[in-house]
Amino acid sequence: MSEMTVSTEDLKLIVFQLADKEYAIPVNQVRSIEKLQYITRVPKTPDYVKGVINLRGVVTPIIDLRSKFELPRCEDSENTRIIIAGLDDKEVGLIVDAANDVLDVLKDSIEPPPEVVGVMEAEYIGGVVKQDRRLLILLHLDKILQSL
Repeated sequence: MSEMTVSTEDLKLIVFQLADKEYAIPVNQVRSIEKLQYITRVPKTPDYVKGVINLRGVVTPIIDLRSKFELPRCEDSENTRIIIAGLDDKEVGLIVDAANDVLDVLKDSIEPPPEVVGVMEAEYIGGVVKQDRRLLILLHLDKILQSL
C-alpha cells in the first residue's frame, strides 16, 4: 500500500431504510444487526418503546424508529431488522425497515441538518451526507438514548 497522508477522516456508516428515506449511524456505534424477534412488552412505556428483547443474556430496550419519528406504520417484512446500537454502557435496539449497507464517507462531507420546521426527527439528526444520488440522514444516537 502506498503511503498517503489524507487530512480528511473517513467515517464508516451503517445505512438503513425507514419509510422512503435512508438514515445512517456510525459503524462504531453498532453492536450487531438482528432479524426481528419476539419482543416482550413493557407496561407504562412510551408508544415508540416496543419492549425488550433478551439478546445473548442482555436485556435490551427496543425502539420503533417509525413510531418515534411519527412516520406511518408499516407491516414488518422479511427485511425488517433490529439494529443493536450503543454508546458507553447504554444499548438500544432500533427497529428499521431494512439495513441497506455500509458506506465510507469523508467526515467533511457531512453537512449540518437542513432547517426543517415541524419534522419530528429533526432533534435527532446530526447531519446529512450527500453521496452520489443518495441523501443520508445521520442520526444522533445519544439524543435517541436520552429519550428513553
